[in-house]
Amino acid sequence: MPLLHSPLSSVSAYVDAFSATSLPVLRHTVRALETLRDSGESINARKLSGIVLTDPLMTLRLLSYLERHRRASQNHDITTIERAVMMMGVEPFFKAFDELPTVEDALAAHPRALVGVLRVIGRARRAAEYARDFAVLRRDLDVQEITVAALLHDTTEIVTWIHAPTMSLEVLRRQQAQPGLRSAEAQRAVFGVTAAELQLALVRAWHMPQLLVALLDDREQQNPRVRTIRLAADFTRHLAHGWDDPALPDDLAALEDLLHLGRETLLTRLGAPEEALERLLAPPAGG
Repeated sequence: MPLLHSPLSSVSAYVDAFSATSLPVLRHTVRALETLRDSGESINARKLSGIVLTDPLMTLRLLSYLERHRRASQNHDITTIERAVMMMGVEPFFKAFDELPTVEDALAAHPRALVGVLRVIGRARRAAEYARDFAVLRRDLDVQEITVAALLHDTTEIVTWIHAPTMSLEVLRRQQAQPGLRSAEAQRAVFGVTAAELQLALVRAWHMPQLLVALLDDREQQNPRVRTIRLAADFTRHLAHGWDDPALPDDLAALEDLLHLGRETLLTRLGAPEEALERLLAPPAGG
């Protein structure tokens, strides 16, 4: 897979470059699917979807495949993984996703970038868990849609680690050298564009269902479903730096407003450790 080492001229140029080769998935996903297929067990949509949902790249591949092969009689979007597998059928699923390329092979010469992308994928999984919990609290009409959208929220960051590992490492280096530097500023300095600017163009080019495209549009913050996904992603990103990250109080205030929960109840539900509870529940200095 050809890798990028210098910035491209436009969003469309990045979309073309990222779309030129097949998107890899995690080696663990390939092995889990092979084990399930060869196990002799009865395989159903739930078992397959459980594997797919551990990997945002495999999730992206499945939804893109289904949308590109959409039947003329299909009059609604398929936006959850179990429904997608049911729509395909087990045997066609294994036939369509045989001999998948892996992230580990793509980044074999870039071990630090592999660590970087695995970290982002782990964060995406955690964001999906938080988003699911928030959606349940909000009594969302389709919790699974919110879960899938949150898993895919940081797709662009994952893809840039895979296709442009040295540039992604430079973004990380700049942020580590200047802790207050926002992700978008570092991305623009290195790539010439931000992940947010690439995101919608990518998911549209990769034939994501329109409903998921709408849920991934961070500009639509008046929509509580979009806000649920964005806050889950933001909170997870900031929490990765620890419970003392300076952005967390703003995240918590926004979540209190979205979920109609008090601060102590929210922190308990989020699993905040005792020392964080004491600090984050303390009244403001001088208050």
